[in-house]
Amino acid sequence: MLLLFDIGNTHTHVGWASEKKILRQADVPTHDWHEDTAGRLVKRFCTGKRPAGVALCSVVPQITPLIERFAWETWKLQVLELTPATVRGIGIQYPHPETIGPDRLANAIAARHFFGAPSVVVDFGTAVTFDVVDRRGDYVGGIIAPGLSAMTEYLHEKTALLPRIEIHEVRTVIGKCTKEAMLIGAVHGYRGLVKQLIVELKQELKYPRLPVVATGGYAKLMATGLREITAVAPNLTLEGIRLAWLNDRAAQNA
Repeated sequence: MLLLFDIGNTHTHVGWASEKKILRQADVPTHDWHEDTAGRLVKRFCTGKRPAGVALCSVVPQITPLIERFAWETWKLQVLELTPATVRGIGIQYPHPETIGPDRLANAIAARHFFGAPSVVVDFGTAVTFDVVDRRGDYVGGIIAPGLSAMTEYLHEKTALLPRIEIHEVRTVIGKCTKEAMLIGAVHGYRGLVKQLIVELKQELKYPRLPVVATGGYAKLMATGLREITAVAPNLTLEGIRLAWLNDRAAQNA
C-alpha cells in the first residue's frame, strides 16, 4: 500500500492507494503540519497499517521536510518527492522545468495515463490552472488564473460593501442581491473563462476533440453545463503521484 500527499496552500490531500488505484482520500489543514495534529490525523487515516512507500508533491516548500521527517520517524521510510528532476512517465518541453508546480506535473502524468495525448487538465484549486500534454505525450506548459475563492475573497477584503460568499450553483444571470450578483460573476464568469481558453487551446493544438479533465475542489460544480470538459477526476493529482511512485520503482528495478 502507498501513502500519498498532495501538499497545497490550504489543505494537504492524503491518499491511501494500492498499486492500481486510490482507495480512499482525506484532507488535513496544511498549517497543522507545524504541530503534532497533522501527524496524528494521518496515523489515524492509515488505521494502524504501515505503507510500503510514501510519495508527495508540494507547492509549500517549508512543509515538505516536515512530512519527510514524519514518514521517517513513524515508519523509517524515505519519501519520493515529485519534482521536475525526479518525474518519470512524461517528457517535459518547458524552458525552465524547475519553475513548474509539482502538482501540475502530477496532473499531467495522470492525464496522459488515463486520457491519452494530447489532453488538458483544468485544476480548480487556490488558483485555476490549465496543464497541457501535447501529441507526443510531453508536458508543454499551461495557463494560471486566480481561483474562485481567491477572487471572491479579494472582493470582500478590498471593498467596503461586498460580503464574503460561499460558492455554489446559481441559475440566474441577473443578480437580485449583492451575494447573488457576486455568485454569477464567479460561477458563470469562470465558466466563460474556462470555455474560451479551451477553445483557444484546441485551436493551438489543432485537436478539436481534445480531452479536457477537471479536478480540484470546484471541478464538479464548474463542469456542470460545460460540454468542453469531458471528464471530472477528483483524485487526479493523487493518481499522478501514485503513478510517479510506480514509475520510479520500475526504473530502479530495471
